[in-house]
Parts: sequence; structure tokens; C-alpha cells
Amino acid sequence: MIRGSRDFGSVADYEQFVQEVVDRLNRRGQGKLDEERSHLRALPAKRLPAYTVYRVKVHKWSTIRVSNRTYSVPSRLRGHEVEARQHAREIEIFYQGKLVERMPRLRGGDNHRIDYRHVIWSLVRKPGAFARYRFREELFPTTTFREAYDALTRFRGERADIEYVRVLHLAASTMESTVEAVLRRLLDAGGAFDYTTVRDLAAPVRPSIPELATPEVPDLQIYDALLAEAIR
Repeated sequence: MIRGSRDFGSVADYEQFVQEVVDRLNRRGQGKLDEERSHLRALPAKRLPAYTVYRVKVHKWSTIRVSNRTYSVPSRLRGHEVEARQHAREIEIFYQGKLVERMPRLRGGDNHRIDYRHVIWSLVRKPGAFARYRFREELFPTTTFREAYDALTRFRGERADIEYVRVLHLAASTMESTVEAVLRRLLDAGGAFDYTTVRDLAAPVRPSIPELATPEVPDLQIYDALLAEAIR
């Protein structure tokens, strides 16, 4: 409102603008500020924390609520209490004193942030829940995955949810970029595919190599005896 525009080149430019506004306002009331300082108490001996602490329990879908916003956390924390530290720009999640997750803080109209890698382990055990999952749209990490789900719906009908959840689980447990490249190739080809097709192309099973028994070290004295026999 003061500047007439919210477009800044960088965060540093924004912070510099805010500081200039604060300095300008402080100069106007410098005399009153000097008078007030004589009545101020000493600063605390320890620096105040630059974050707000929330102690929250992780829900069954690997989510927590912080400042009326929903964040997903690793599935292994389900049912446990964690400490969420809300900073100006990020949220840190601690469990038993150890940092386990760091994510950007939600702002404005955004009220949830779901990382499919956190929740897919629950969904893969109950793939039928995918259709009713509240944050289902967050389970399409790229447009390619969304197109793949639509294609699976055409090819596999009611089994599309199961097939897609398995594909997403494959992306979480291997490499998302590799799975996405395979999906793009299959979509461009235009043919029918399923989870097995994607898995065989993205993470083919390596053939088992039989273990060969190493023979014992030969007794070289036998060769010496043969040579001696040949000389005679």
C-alpha cells in the first residue's frame, strides 16, 4: 500500500524497503523515543526465540495442524507427538529433539501442504481410500502424473486408483523423475499401460547372478612332480 506495488526483485529488496520505512517513521518520533528509552528495562539475558512452538499429534494420514493450516509429515510419525517450530518463512518438525522435516510456511489463502511421499505409504495399503482422500489433488506431483491417472481411468476403469497409487509408491521409493519420464513415454505412445508396465521400464528387476564356488588353491607340488617325471 505504501509503495503502490508488491512486485520486488528479491526478498532482500523487500526487506530493504521495509527497513527504510521503519527508519523514516522512527526519525519522526526520535525525540519521544529518546525520552522513552530512559524508562526501558534491560534486555533479557538470553535471546528470545525467533519462532513459535506448537506441540501437536500426527494424525493417521500423516498430517498435523499448525496455525490452522495442514502440513504432511513422514508417515513413521503417525500417532506420535511432535514439536513444530514456526519461523517467519518455514516450519521445522522435531521428534524427540531431532529435526526430521523442514518445509516452507504456508501464507495467504493456502491452507494445506501435502507431500505425497509422506502419505503414500498409508494409501498403498488402502488404495481404495485414494478416491475419498481429502487432499487428492496434492497427489499429482506433476501434470504428467495427472495425465497418467486419466489414462489409467480409460484403460483400467475401476482399477485405476489401485494402479495409480502403486505408480506413485514406485515414484516415492525410487526416483520420481525416472517414473515421470516413463509415464511421458507411455502417454506419447498412446497405448494401454498399467503399474506393471511402468515398473518394468522404470525399475526393472535385476536378474539373479548365481554364486560360483571358488575351487581350492591347487597344490603346486603336483606340477613339480610332473616336471621332474618328464625330465627323467
